Amino acid sequence: MNQAAHSFALAFTAIFVALDVVGVLPMYLGMTAGLSKKQRARVVNTSMLVALGVALFFIATGLATFRFLGIEIYDFRIAGGIVLLILALSDLAGGPDFAHGKASGSTGIVPLGVPLITGPGVLMQLILLVGSYGYAVTLAALFANYLLAWGILRKSEWITRLIGKDGTVVVSKIAALLLAAIAISMIRTGVLAAYHAVYSP
Repeated sequence: MNQAAHSFALAFTAIFVALDVVGVLPMYLGMTAGLSKKQRARVVNTSMLVALGVALFFIATGLATFRFLGIEIYDFRIAGGIVLLILALSDLAGGPDFAHGKASGSTGIVPLGVPLITGPGVLMQLILLVGSYGYAVTLAALFANYLLAWGILRKSEWITRLIGKDGTVVVSKIAALLLAAIAISMIRTGVLAAYHAVYSP
């Protein structure tokens, strides 16, 4: 595997774990219960467009905002790692959150598009991936993940029947465990980078 493919694989995996689209499935099914197939398709399309737009906006402005505020990338690694760890531990300790509220016209925007699809974990990963691998690899991994998420949500009923509701919970817990490991790695590398930046001659 060449360097570009290796970088893409790492970036894709980081976004996939942070996104946890399988964990979103039960909530999506609860929010869209009672809607027709055409209405559910419209909700998925809207949510993915909004989620992608927010992610692209954050990629375009995130680093410039950091420079303006005087935030170093290792600061964001540490802070992002702590937040991701809290999110992962919350997911691991809690049960599946089934949203049975009535769907409305804004369901595809809030909460499905933001923050369930493009949430804090995904946004933090995007900034860190841009710093590590550059814009091209990060954007390629982002588009690949969101295309996959769109397909999974469009086929949500079939996937849920295939692996069962318990199966979606198991996959979500595994993703949360991987996210916790990524968070620890982010904190560790951020602390080491900060130490070298301050104490290296």
